[in-house]
Amino acid sequence: MSTNKMNGRFERASIRIEAEGQGAVPRLSDLRDIAARLRFAPEDGRIWIDDERAVLLRASVFAGLRRELLESLGAEKARALLTRVGYSAGARDATLAVNLRGSRQLTDVFAVGPQMHALEGFVAVEPIRIEIDVEKGIHYVEQIWHDSMEAAAHIEAAGLAAESVCWMQIGYASGFNSALFGRPILFREVACRGAGDPHCQIIGKPVDEWCDAEEDLRFLTPGEFVNASLVKRRAPFQDAAGAPASPADGDFMVGASSGFLSACGKLQQVAGTNAAVLLLGETGVGKERFAKMLHRVSLRAAGPFVALNCAAIPENLLEAELFGVERGAYTGAGEARKGRFERADGGTLFLDEIGTLNEASQAKLLRALQEREIERVGGSSSKPVNVRVVAATNVDLVAAVTAGRFRADLYYRLNVFPIRIPPLRERRDDIALLVSHFLDKFMGLHGKRVSGFTHRAIAALLSHAYPGNVRELENVIERGVIMAPEGKAIDRHHLFESDELPAASMLAMDPRGAVRPVNLVAEADEPDEEAVQDIVAKALDLAMPLRALERGAIREAVKRAGGNLSHAARLLGMSRAQLAYRLEKDKEE
Repeated sequence: MSTNKMNGRFERASIRIEAEGQGAVPRLSDLRDIAARLRFAPEDGRIWIDDERAVLLRASVFAGLRRELLESLGAEKARALLTRVGYSAGARDATLAVNLRGSRQLTDVFAVGPQMHALEGFVAVEPIRIEIDVEKGIHYVEQIWHDSMEAAAHIEAAGLAAESVCWMQIGYASGFNSALFGRPILFREVACRGAGDPHCQIIGKPVDEWCDAEEDLRFLTPGEFVNASLVKRRAPFQDAAGAPASPADGDFMVGASSGFLSACGKLQQVAGTNAAVLLLGETGVGKERFAKMLHRVSLRAAGPFVALNCAAIPENLLEAELFGVERGAYTGAGEARKGRFERADGGTLFLDEIGTLNEASQAKLLRALQEREIERVGGSSSKPVNVRVVAATNVDLVAAVTAGRFRADLYYRLNVFPIRIPPLRERRDDIALLVSHFLDKFMGLHGKRVSGFTHRAIAALLSHAYPGNVRELENVIERGVIMAPEGKAIDRHHLFESDELPAASMLAMDPRGAVRPVNLVAEADEPDEEAVQDIVAKALDLAMPLRALERGAIREAVKRAGGNLSHAARLLGMSRAQLAYRLEKDKEE
């Protein structure tokens, strides 16, 4: 099928492709623009795909790695690991697709996923039927995979299988489509060369259109408390003692990126102990959600979860909030009152913004942790408490200790088991899952239905910097649900005000009305030719070598950008990887 027979422009967010008969091979689009993103510097041992460093891995080595995973983890865990790795890669390439082809037809944007797999040597993709309309909620993809490298690697590692084995590629297709279209899309192999079929064949549909989606989605849920929202008929959560702990408020974790899953893995490790936990991360990354989930899956799940934001309580009241008050302790204390420690007895006490505690409160908190007892304000006797303390901060406590603002002994008491929660900019692979989760949440909360997102909205969601992290994304999706017309798709202007759009990746209109990300340096007017010649003439008059001129420009750009390499690269009109390579080469010289 020729490209001109494919309808569906980018701004209409629709695709329809069908093979015209036996032997027909519809081609999605030319992949030369993607191939141009592949760069080699063999003398320095570096390969890049776009701005990310890559490696060449021989198929026999991949087969050996697969054999080790199967033997050490078992087929179930190996499949889950490879599926999640593929999902994360696909979600990242969805961002590349929007950045690279945002001004073209949706057909071309969608084609980036299959073409990246072809470029990387995994598989040749033959589209059989593709029917996508974002605004109507239609998504059906059927493709044949020819000569799958992953299937061949599995045969080499373990022989023919009884079921499909292209786990990483299925994860990639699911991640790419989910991120690109803003809703959970699940792909499944209905035929696989690794199971003896002549070729691999896949079908992709929205999760809610599969009657048995949980069979495959369980490979994206590394823990019972992670991504539970994907599985419609999920089993109850299990706490550390093996008892059901159903999350009535839907307060589970959502994500598939390596940084997020690493944090969840640490949470699972410490859940069955009584150790103090210190949650580290920027504002809005979800520290309280992690603390609640830690309590939910811990041995203390039957006890209370009590939270206190230390920064929100005036210093003169903080001690009373923590330890309680005896009657008559001060003017207005007409009756005795329990503090947060007593209220959390037998459960978990979550202390947010722990770095804001004053010196007196730090000393008394340290004593409570050491002695496992507290004394109310105005009291004369101690009360034993059985509390697990989970603290959280967005400040550098080590620096605060060095500066004398935080007690070293309290820091070491709290820092028994630190868990760093990555900011959203480091877990962009999770945006698609989070968007879907928040969309379902707020449609239910506000009793409103929307059909999905336009591609203008998806482009904006994928390119935004999210300084407010997950909390900001949550607010943006709630705003979109409220602003969008009933039954219609959420558009970009429902999500962001004009001054909220990212400065480094503004969205512009092409002549057909399609929306695309714009590199501000690349789109700037061409410099005045006379000015360029004047600079060149001065450099030649000074007998300045070209290398010295380049070094000077790079150093000045980095200085103006305040050390931000991404910003400096934009000033120079190059990629961040290219700039980093030149800086590293300067150091070596």
